[in-house]
Amino acid sequence: MPVQNCYISMTVMEFDLSRAKLDRRRPMRDQIYPLIRDLIVTGAIKPGDAIDEKGIAEQLSISRTPVREAVKKLSDEHLVDVVAQSGTRAAKIDPKEIEQAYLIRLSLEMKSAAQAAPHMDDSHAEGLADILMLHERAIEQRKFVRAIAIDDSSHRYIANLAELPRLWHMVEISKAHLDRCRHMLLPLTGEAEATLEQHREIIRAMNTKDPDNARNAMRKHLESSYKSTVRMLENLSVL
Repeated sequence: MPVQNCYISMTVMEFDLSRAKLDRRRPMRDQIYPLIRDLIVTGAIKPGDAIDEKGIAEQLSISRTPVREAVKKLSDEHLVDVVAQSGTRAAKIDPKEIEQAYLIRLSLEMKSAAQAAPHMDDSHAEGLADILMLHERAIEQRKFVRAIAIDDSSHRYIANLAELPRLWHMVEISKAHLDRCRHMLLPLTGEAEATLEQHREIIRAMNTKDPDNARNAMRKHLESSYKSTVRMLENLSVL
């Protein structure tokens, strides 16, 4: 699949957001924010696409204020550009944002893996193996959005095993720019298979209970993913 065709050509209003389940007892902004964020990160809203705040509010039968607040939060994360007289658009892919997200993730997740490894036991090995099976099935079915969500669950599992849940929360916040590339990269030939093998290596390293082995396996995984991303970005037409 050519890189320039990896994004689905859609605008936000082609999604039936009216089906989103909103809890009227909770702040609307906190619920609208992840809806729009997911559309941007998965590439359903592609770089440069207009974000129609009024249309979103109408589909969800809410006022425009929480949509505007959610968009402001996304702007603070550099996922949305709000330009006077040009409207609100999904931000273009920025290699510098990708690099910074990668460096943050690399540092935090190497620490997470190293700290988790000594706590590994048979139940944890089985838990990671079960997640890997779900990951493999999603790849086989070419359900790449689901595959990435399952991939993340294995990383979250390791952070929780390390007793560092806030660390994973920080990773989740910072990696959105990387995730935009992951959703473009994974369907490309060989990328999904490489990711699965790297996860197998992480599990094998974790099973040794050696912090250095776990740290190195996580480093190799994240470095390989970043190198693939850089190669893709060199030919990407949506920058």
